Amino acid sequence: MHSLVEKTLDNTMSNVPPQKNTIDSSAVKHWHAETEVLIVGGGGAGISAAIEAADAGAKVMVLEAASEPGGSTALAGGLIYMGGGTPTQTACGFEDDTEEMYSYLLRASGPNADIEKVRLYCDRSLEHYDWLIRQGIVFKPEYYPNKHVNTPNEAALMITGNEEAWPYNAHAKPAPRGHKPQIKGDHGGIPLMKHLIQSAREKGVEIICDARALNIIKDGAAVVGIAARIDMQTKYFRAHNGVILTTGGFIMNSEMVESYAPRLARGNHRNGNPNDTGDGIRMGISAGGIGINMDEGFICTPFYPPRQFIESIIVNESGARFINEDVYHGRLGSAILDRPDGRYYLIIDSRHFETLNRPPMGGYPVAGTGDSIEELEQELLLPSGTLVDTLASYNRYATDGQDPTCHKHSKYLIPLDQPPYAAFDLTVGNGAIYATMTFGGLDTLPTGEVITADKAVVPGLYAAGRSSAGLPRCAEGYASGMSIGDATFFGRLAGFSATKRHLNRT
Repeated sequence: MHSLVEKTLDNTMSNVPPQKNTIDSSAVKHWHAETEVLIVGGGGAGISAAIEAADAGAKVMVLEAASEPGGSTALAGGLIYMGGGTPTQTACGFEDDTEEMYSYLLRASGPNADIEKVRLYCDRSLEHYDWLIRQGIVFKPEYYPNKHVNTPNEAALMITGNEEAWPYNAHAKPAPRGHKPQIKGDHGGIPLMKHLIQSAREKGVEIICDARALNIIKDGAAVVGIAARIDMQTKYFRAHNGVILTTGGFIMNSEMVESYAPRLARGNHRNGNPNDTGDGIRMGISAGGIGINMDEGFICTPFYPPRQFIESIIVNESGARFINEDVYHGRLGSAILDRPDGRYYLIIDSRHFETLNRPPMGGYPVAGTGDSIEELEQELLLPSGTLVDTLASYNRYATDGQDPTCHKHSKYLIPLDQPPYAAFDLTVGNGAIYATMTFGGLDTLPTGEVITADKAVVPGLYAAGRSSAGLPRCAEGYASGMSIGDATFFGRLAGFSATKRHLNRT
């Protein structure tokens, strides 16, 4: 087997992890197994790819590094971002339009948005909903109206991002698009993956666990297989159609995070599973692909629930507000980690004091209390008069349902005029949770083909999920459900593309 080579993932960057080498097929003396479509990674993207490839008539094999398939999708809340008038939306009394969904997601995906992927995802959202139903997924037609990280009951539908928050509400009509598979509690990723895995196995997909992919095998320019470690032995798997990389992101690889996404390294909670180490990305680059958007990722600090904290104000060390507090927690986390050396406080009045014994999910300590706002200002060591002026202005406008400073939605504008006051500490490094995961990955066509820096297709190689740079591209615009939606949908497209390539060749 070839050893790792000291080579950067991007020649313009230094101090990056060693890249994986490819193996020439002529060096393989014995193939342990052969299949048509070989998928590396058994999470939401990989299993969805397997189902689609099997439905298209291919023999499919999945190599999974863990002892059970499921990946990060199984660990997640299970929200899937879908819209355009799904049956669940309609049953809950909501109208949605594909163009409104497209306008929102395009802006939410940020300046590096892949317009083709966003367009395709929105145009086929209803079809993807139907596909999930065919795999046995159940969405209870009930809307959860409160601001939360997930529906805490069996309700399927909720608003999961910045749809109602400025500036997004100025560009697209808000609608709830987060769909959670039915389960008691908020861990919808478990029933989602249970149904997908069962569907894949019923279609004849072979899933091999405890199989860690090591290297891509090539025949000339074409990818034809994978070398994997099983039971401490290297075994070689041949793929006649193609290889699909769905191994997840690289948030668990500290070296890669420090090199590519130093902003994410400021977080203190890695959102993923232990195998999110970037192996698929590095293997794809060794085969000729390129990593893009590698500096971006999910950043969140969950300052709600409970919902009452959205009625608070959040200030910095200057005693000034800097964001509308009705934003998705990812937008707030992104804003704070852009200035990690600052101080940040969530200010409440006595109407919220019962929450002092039940603080926000973010684990924020109480930074100070005061019988008056002046006293709290002094205790927080803020410049004299700054917090007093900020709160006076906020209260004056909130009384009339207005927020000219930060444009918070009127339904959350309640004057904080009932002393005493208290402040939670959102400052980085003072106990607050800042969870992160990566968005960067292999550059692919919307249909899953891995492409080079010159936009040429790497023959026989596909990627989806967090191994690719998919739908989510921007930390501050992210909405819960975009990752699982992206993984399952584009995983399906990659699975079909690999099968179609074989059919075209035969």
